[in-house]
Amino acid sequence: MSRITRVGLVAKHHVEAAAGVLAELAAWLEARHVDVVFETATAGLAGLQKARTTTPDALPAACDLIVLLGGDGTLIGMARRIARADADVPIAGVNFGSLGFLTEITLDELYPSLEAALAGTAQIEERMMLQARTLRDGASFADELVLNDVVITKAALSRIIDLSVAVEDRPVMRVRADGLIVATPTGSTAYNLAAGGPIVHPVVDAVLLTPIAPHMLTNRPLVVSGASRIAVTPAMNGNEEVFVTFDGQSGHALEPGDVVTISRANKPLRLVRSSSRSYFDVLRQKLKWGER
Repeated sequence: MSRITRVGLVAKHHVEAAAGVLAELAAWLEARHVDVVFETATAGLAGLQKARTTTPDALPAACDLIVLLGGDGTLIGMARRIARADADVPIAGVNFGSLGFLTEITLDELYPSLEAALAGTAQIEERMMLQARTLRDGASFADELVLNDVVITKAALSRIIDLSVAVEDRPVMRVRADGLIVATPTGSTAYNLAAGGPIVHPVVDAVLLTPIAPHMLTNRPLVVSGASRIAVTPAMNGNEEVFVTFDGQSGHALEPGDVVTISRANKPLRLVRSSSRSYFDVLRQKLKWGER
Protein backbone atom coordinates (compact mmCIF):
# COMPACT_ATOMS: atom_id res chain seq x y z
CA MET A 1 0.00 0.00 0.00
CA SER A 2 1.43 3.37 -1.05
CA ARG A 3 2.11 6.10 1.49
CA ILE A 4 -1.02 7.87 2.71
CA THR A 5 -0.83 11.66 3.00
CA ARG A 6 -4.49 12.57 2.33
CA VAL A 7 -7.54 10.89 3.89
CA GLY A 8 -11.11 11.52 2.77
CA LEU A 9 -13.90 11.33 5.35
CA VAL A 10 -17.48 10.53 4.41
CA ALA A 11 -20.44 9.51 6.57
CA LYS A 12 -23.97 8.35 5.98
CA HIS A 13 -26.22 11.38 5.86
CA HIS A 14 -28.12 12.37 9.02
CA VAL A 15 -26.27 9.92 11.29
CA GLU A 16 -25.81 12.26 14.22
CA ALA A 17 -23.93 9.62 16.22
CA ALA A 18 -21.06 9.93 13.73
CA ALA A 19 -20.53 13.68 14.33
CA GLY A 20 -18.28 13.34 17.38
CA VAL A 21 -16.34 10.48 15.82
CA LEU A 22 -15.65 12.54 12.69
CA ALA A 23 -14.27 15.51 14.63
CA GLU A 24 -12.11 13.27 16.80
CA LEU A 25 -10.90 11.31 13.78
CA ALA A 26 -9.94 14.46 11.88
CA ALA A 27 -7.90 15.68 14.86
CA TRP A 28 -6.22 12.27 15.19
CA LEU A 29 -5.20 12.30 11.51
CA GLU A 30 -3.98 15.90 11.56
CA ALA A 31 -1.83 15.13 14.60
CA ARG A 32 -0.09 12.57 12.37
CA HIS A 33 0.47 15.16 9.62
CA VAL A 34 -2.21 13.68 7.35
CA ASP A 35 -4.34 16.09 5.30
CA VAL A 36 -8.07 15.57 5.86
CA VAL A 37 -10.65 16.13 3.11
CA PHE A 38 -14.34 15.99 4.03
CA GLU A 39 -17.20 15.16 1.73
CA THR A 40 -19.23 18.38 1.83
CA ALA A 41 -22.31 17.10 3.68
CA THR A 42 -20.11 15.15 6.11
CA ALA A 43 -18.30 18.34 7.17
CA GLY A 44 -21.69 19.87 7.92
CA LEU A 45 -22.68 16.82 9.94
CA ALA A 46 -19.48 17.16 12.00
CA GLY A 47 -20.09 20.89 12.48
CA LEU A 48 -16.70 21.80 11.01
CA GLN A 49 -17.11 25.09 9.18
CA LYS A 50 -13.47 25.58 8.14
CA ALA A 51 -12.67 22.03 7.05
CA ARG A 52 -11.40 21.33 3.56
CA THR A 53 -14.32 19.87 1.59
CA THR A 54 -15.14 18.46 -1.81
CA THR A 55 -18.10 16.85 -3.55
CA PRO A 56 -18.76 13.09 -3.30
CA ASP A 57 -17.84 12.61 -6.98
CA ALA A 58 -14.55 14.51 -6.59
CA LEU A 59 -13.51 12.79 -3.34
CA PRO A 60 -11.80 9.71 -4.94
CA ALA A 61 -9.31 11.93 -6.76
CA ALA A 62 -8.64 14.11 -3.72
CA CYS A 63 -7.27 11.49 -1.31
CA ASP A 64 -5.18 8.33 -0.87
CA LEU A 65 -7.65 6.60 1.47
CA ILE A 66 -11.35 7.03 2.17
CA VAL A 67 -12.66 6.37 5.68
CA LEU A 68 -16.39 5.80 5.46
CA LEU A 69 -18.77 5.80 8.44
CA GLY A 70 -22.07 4.23 7.50
CA GLY A 71 -23.70 1.09 6.22
CA ASP A 72 -23.30 -1.09 3.15
CA GLY A 73 -25.44 1.20 1.00
CA THR A 74 -23.16 4.16 1.72
CA LEU A 75 -20.11 2.07 0.86
CA ILE A 76 -21.65 0.78 -2.38
CA GLY A 77 -22.42 4.33 -3.46
CA MET A 78 -18.83 5.42 -2.84
CA ALA A 79 -17.47 2.30 -4.56
CA ARG A 80 -19.39 3.25 -7.70
CA ARG A 81 -18.02 6.80 -7.53
CA ILE A 82 -14.47 5.47 -7.25
CA ALA A 83 -15.07 3.23 -10.27
CA ARG A 84 -16.55 6.07 -12.33
CA ALA A 85 -13.51 8.19 -11.48
CA ASP A 86 -11.26 5.32 -12.68
CA ALA A 87 -9.48 5.58 -9.32
CA ASP A 88 -8.13 2.83 -7.08
CA VAL A 89 -8.27 4.59 -3.70
CA PRO A 90 -9.04 2.04 -0.95
CA ILE A 91 -12.01 2.34 1.44
CA ALA A 92 -11.96 1.63 5.17
CA GLY A 93 -15.62 1.04 5.97
CA VAL A 94 -16.66 1.64 9.60
CA ASN A 95 -20.03 0.17 10.52
CA PHE A 96 -22.71 2.72 11.39
CA GLY A 97 -25.48 0.75 9.68
CA SER A 98 -27.67 -2.20 10.63
CA LEU A 99 -26.01 -5.21 8.98
CA GLY A 100 -22.63 -3.81 7.99
CA PHE A 101 -21.41 -6.76 5.97
CA LEU A 102 -19.14 -4.60 3.80
CA THR A 103 -18.48 -1.92 6.42
CA GLU A 104 -16.99 -4.53 8.71
CA ILE A 105 -14.62 -2.39 10.80
CA THR A 106 -16.10 -1.65 14.23
CA LEU A 107 -15.53 1.58 16.14
CA ASP A 108 -13.18 -0.28 18.49
CA GLU A 109 -11.13 -1.35 15.48
CA LEU A 110 -11.09 2.06 13.79
CA TYR A 111 -7.81 3.47 15.11
CA PRO A 112 -5.83 0.19 15.01
CA SER A 113 -6.99 -0.24 11.40
CA LEU A 114 -5.92 3.29 10.53
CA GLU A 115 -2.57 2.84 12.27
CA ALA A 116 -1.96 -0.20 10.05
CA ALA A 117 -3.08 1.71 6.94
CA LEU A 118 -0.75 4.65 7.67
CA ALA A 119 2.10 2.22 8.37
CA GLY A 120 1.45 0.43 5.07
CA THR A 121 0.71 -2.90 6.77
CA ALA A 122 -3.09 -3.01 6.45
CA GLN A 123 -4.64 -5.96 4.66
CA ILE A 124 -6.18 -4.70 1.40
CA GLU A 125 -8.67 -7.00 -0.33
CA GLU A 126 -9.63 -6.52 -3.97
CA ARG A 127 -13.31 -6.96 -4.82
CA MET A 128 -14.48 -7.51 -8.38
CA MET A 129 -16.78 -4.90 -9.87
CA LEU A 130 -18.97 -5.31 -12.93
CA GLN A 131 -19.63 -3.04 -15.89
CA ALA A 132 -23.20 -3.23 -17.16
CA ARG A 133 -24.35 -1.70 -20.41
CA THR A 134 -27.83 -1.51 -21.90
CA LEU A 135 -27.79 -1.69 -25.69
CA ARG A 136 -30.78 -0.16 -27.48
CA ASP A 137 -30.95 -0.20 -31.26
CA GLY A 138 -27.31 -1.30 -31.28
CA ALA A 139 -26.09 1.73 -29.32
CA SER A 140 -25.23 2.19 -25.65
CA PHE A 141 -28.26 3.56 -23.80
CA ALA A 142 -26.92 3.24 -20.24
CA ASP A 143 -23.53 2.37 -18.78
CA GLU A 144 -23.14 1.53 -15.07
CA LEU A 145 -20.53 0.14 -12.67
CA VAL A 146 -21.67 -2.07 -9.80
CA LEU A 147 -20.16 -3.76 -6.76
CA ASN A 148 -22.97 -6.17 -5.81
CA ASP A 149 -25.34 -6.99 -8.63
CA VAL A 150 -27.26 -6.23 -11.78
CA VAL A 151 -30.91 -7.29 -11.44
CA ILE A 152 -33.39 -7.69 -14.27
CA THR A 153 -36.88 -8.05 -12.92
CA LYS A 154 -40.56 -7.67 -13.66
CA ALA A 155 -42.82 -4.94 -12.32
CA ALA A 156 -44.90 -5.64 -9.23
CA LEU A 157 -48.06 -6.56 -11.16
CA SER A 158 -46.42 -8.11 -14.22
CA ARG A 159 -46.47 -11.79 -15.04
CA ILE A 160 -43.42 -14.04 -15.23
CA ILE A 161 -40.79 -12.74 -17.65
CA ASP A 162 -38.74 -14.69 -20.17
CA LEU A 163 -34.99 -13.99 -20.36
CA SER A 164 -32.38 -15.43 -22.72
CA VAL A 165 -28.87 -15.59 -21.25
CA ALA A 166 -25.71 -15.95 -23.33
CA VAL A 167 -22.10 -16.25 -22.15
CA GLU A 168 -19.33 -15.42 -24.63
CA ASP A 169 -22.04 -15.13 -27.33
CA ARG A 170 -23.18 -18.70 -26.73
CA PRO A 171 -26.71 -19.45 -25.46
CA VAL A 172 -26.54 -20.78 -21.88
CA MET A 173 -30.06 -20.78 -20.49
CA ARG A 174 -33.55 -19.44 -20.87
CA VAL A 175 -35.03 -18.22 -17.61
CA ARG A 176 -38.77 -18.01 -16.93
CA ALA A 177 -38.96 -16.30 -13.56
CA ASP A 178 -39.66 -13.09 -11.69
CA GLY A 179 -36.20 -11.98 -12.76
CA LEU A 180 -32.47 -12.69 -12.80
CA ILE A 181 -29.62 -11.57 -10.54
CA VAL A 182 -26.13 -11.25 -11.98
CA ALA A 183 -23.90 -10.89 -8.93
CA THR A 184 -20.27 -10.59 -7.95
CA PRO A 185 -18.89 -12.73 -5.12
CA THR A 186 -19.24 -9.63 -2.91
CA GLY A 187 -22.91 -9.47 -3.89
CA SER A 188 -23.41 -13.17 -3.19
CA THR A 189 -24.48 -12.34 0.39
CA ALA A 190 -26.98 -9.69 -0.76
CA TYR A 191 -30.07 -10.23 -2.99
CA ASN A 192 -28.46 -13.35 -4.45
CA LEU A 193 -28.49 -15.08 -1.07
CA ALA A 194 -32.13 -14.13 -0.42
CA ALA A 195 -33.05 -15.64 -3.82
CA GLY A 196 -31.40 -18.96 -2.99
CA GLY A 197 -28.02 -18.39 -4.64
CA PRO A 198 -24.73 -19.64 -3.19
CA ILE A 199 -22.34 -17.79 -0.88
CA VAL A 200 -19.08 -17.28 -2.78
CA HIS A 201 -15.87 -16.11 -1.09
CA PRO A 202 -15.17 -12.55 -2.29
CA VAL A 203 -11.76 -13.30 -3.79
CA VAL A 204 -13.09 -16.09 -6.04
CA ASP A 205 -12.96 -15.06 -9.71
CA ALA A 206 -16.57 -15.75 -10.61
CA VAL A 207 -19.92 -14.25 -11.57
CA LEU A 208 -23.22 -15.67 -10.30
CA LEU A 209 -26.42 -16.02 -12.32
CA THR A 210 -29.39 -16.58 -10.00
CA PRO A 211 -33.03 -16.74 -11.19
CA ILE A 212 -35.59 -15.06 -8.93
CA ALA A 213 -38.53 -17.37 -8.12
CA PRO A 214 -38.08 -19.46 -11.30
CA HIS A 215 -41.14 -21.05 -12.91
CA MET A 216 -39.14 -24.08 -14.08
CA LEU A 217 -37.49 -26.48 -11.64
CA THR A 218 -34.60 -26.79 -14.10
CA ASN A 219 -33.69 -23.11 -13.65
CA ARG A 220 -30.96 -23.16 -11.01
CA PRO A 221 -28.19 -20.74 -9.99
CA LEU A 222 -25.12 -20.90 -12.20
CA VAL A 223 -21.56 -19.79 -11.47
CA VAL A 224 -19.38 -18.76 -14.44
CA SER A 225 -15.87 -17.41 -14.86
CA GLY A 226 -15.22 -13.85 -13.74
CA ALA A 227 -13.81 -13.17 -17.20
CA SER A 228 -17.16 -14.01 -18.85
CA ARG A 229 -19.06 -11.63 -21.09
CA ILE A 230 -22.74 -12.08 -20.28
CA ALA A 231 -25.71 -10.89 -22.34
CA VAL A 232 -29.31 -10.95 -21.09
CA THR A 233 -32.15 -10.40 -23.56
CA PRO A 234 -35.74 -10.11 -22.32
CA ALA A 235 -38.40 -11.60 -24.61
CA MET A 236 -40.94 -8.76 -24.63
CA ASN A 237 -44.03 -8.28 -26.77
CA GLY A 238 -44.61 -4.73 -25.64
CA ASN A 239 -47.02 -5.47 -22.80
CA GLU A 240 -44.51 -6.55 -20.14
CA GLU A 241 -42.82 -4.13 -17.78
CA VAL A 242 -39.20 -5.16 -17.28
CA PHE A 243 -36.60 -3.18 -15.37
CA VAL A 244 -32.86 -3.38 -14.83
CA THR A 245 -31.35 -2.06 -11.58
CA PHE A 246 -27.74 -1.52 -10.62
CA ASP A 247 -26.76 -2.23 -6.99
CA GLY A 248 -30.31 -1.27 -6.08
CA GLN A 249 -29.28 2.39 -6.41
CA SER A 250 -30.18 3.24 -10.01
CA GLY A 251 -31.97 1.65 -12.93
CA HIS A 252 -34.34 2.07 -15.83
CA ALA A 253 -37.12 0.36 -17.79
CA LEU A 254 -36.21 -1.95 -20.66
CA GLU A 255 -37.81 -1.86 -24.07
CA PRO A 256 -38.34 -4.67 -26.62
CA GLY A 257 -35.03 -5.46 -28.31
CA ASP A 258 -32.86 -4.16 -25.46
CA VAL A 259 -29.86 -6.26 -24.43
CA VAL A 260 -28.08 -5.93 -21.08
CA THR A 261 -24.40 -6.87 -21.29
CA ILE A 262 -22.30 -7.50 -18.18
CA SER A 263 -18.56 -8.02 -17.82
CA ARG A 264 -15.74 -7.43 -15.38
CA ALA A 265 -14.98 -3.74 -14.74
CA ASN A 266 -11.52 -2.37 -15.49
CA LYS A 267 -10.54 -2.05 -11.82
CA PRO A 268 -11.59 -3.80 -8.62
CA LEU A 269 -12.63 -2.04 -5.45
CA ARG A 270 -9.95 -2.07 -2.75
CA LEU A 271 -11.24 -2.63 0.79
CA VAL A 272 -9.27 -2.26 4.01
CA ARG A 273 -10.02 -5.43 5.96
CA SER A 274 -10.52 -5.73 9.69
CA SER A 275 -7.27 -6.87 11.29
CA SER A 276 -9.01 -9.03 13.87
CA ARG A 277 -11.64 -11.04 11.93
CA SER A 278 -11.68 -13.26 8.86
CA TYR A 279 -14.38 -13.33 6.19
CA PHE A 280 -15.85 -16.44 7.81
CA ASP A 281 -15.91 -14.70 11.19
CA VAL A 282 -17.96 -11.94 9.56
CA LEU A 283 -20.30 -14.55 8.03
CA ARG A 284 -20.88 -16.11 11.42
CA GLN A 285 -21.37 -12.78 13.15
CA LYS A 286 -23.60 -11.07 10.59
CA LEU A 287 -25.53 -13.98 9.07
CA LYS A 288 -25.31 -16.57 11.89
CA TRP A 289 -23.76 -18.78 9.21
CA GLY A 290 -23.08 -22.38 10.17
CA GLU A 291 -25.03 -22.18 13.43
CA ARG A 292 -27.13 -25.18 14.46
